[in-house]
Amino acid sequence: MAYVPGVALLAALAVGCSAGSGGGASDADSKPGNPAVTTAPPGKYRTLPAPCRAVPDATLKDLLPGIAQLSRQQQEKALRGAATITYDTDRKVGCSWKSTAPDSSRNLTIDFERVVSYDPAVSDEDRARALYVKKENAAELPGTGGGTPEKGKGATASAGGGEKGTPKPGDDQDATDPSASSSSSSSSAPPSPSTSTSGAPGPSGSGDEDLRPRVLDGLGDAAFLDDLLTRAGSTAQHRTVSVVFRTSNVLVTVRYGEQPALVTKVPDSRELQEKARSLARKLAEAISG
Repeated sequence: MAYVPGVALLAALAVGCSAGSGGGASDADSKPGNPAVTTAPPGKYRTLPAPCRAVPDATLKDLLPGIAQLSRQQQEKALRGAATITYDTDRKVGCSWKSTAPDSSRNLTIDFERVVSYDPAVSDEDRARALYVKKENAAELPGTGGGTPEKGKGATASAGGGEKGTPKPGDDQDATDPSASSSSSSSSAPPSPSTSTSGAPGPSGSGDEDLRPRVLDGLGDAAFLDDLLTRAGSTAQHRTVSVVFRTSNVLVTVRYGEQPALVTKVPDSRELQEKARSLARKLAEAISG
């Protein structure tokens, strides 16, 4: 009879331990401190092109006509370009070229930036999209307003333009050009004058092409073009056309400029824009492989 309570006690302990084990496992699964962690996907691109080799020599000679007038040794040096100083070539690289001809000097710069998000909840592409929008808003494109989300395909700049459509000092000789006041319509843009950022007219025969700063269609995931004409004192006018585009988590900037030798000559907006856009398309194709 002295052993019966002991047996009952052992049985009770066994039942208690079994029940406790099951409850503990259930409690561990439902702890709020162990939620499933979702990490945003990495960017599509993990590397960047070698910038000073990204533009073919034939293209460089077309963009920088002064190179053709150099000796062979000087041409080789000019075509190599100058790499942009950067402290993280895995994330940002660039290269620049320049040439001088009797009638004008030209310069070209390209920059590649691979965007990486250090927030596990934000993807590299989302971070790149936000940086692109910041660049586009900073350009203050006519008709786009500020603080807008990334533009969709087919967006165009509307009429108007505020400061970017206002003629700058030194453009007075262009204000009387008949082509500066002509307007027509196209299938992809509203009626608008064939003028550049500065108010300088487009070249003869430019037709209904809109040469103002604007959002571009069909280049990467999103793109825009800016066109700036500047003049300091009595020096010749300098025009710089910038094309910025995003493809996944990579941002690319092309800056192409010209300064004529003659103070009275205005750089051709249409030519610079066409060549800058053509180069941007080639770079987009090279990145996507």
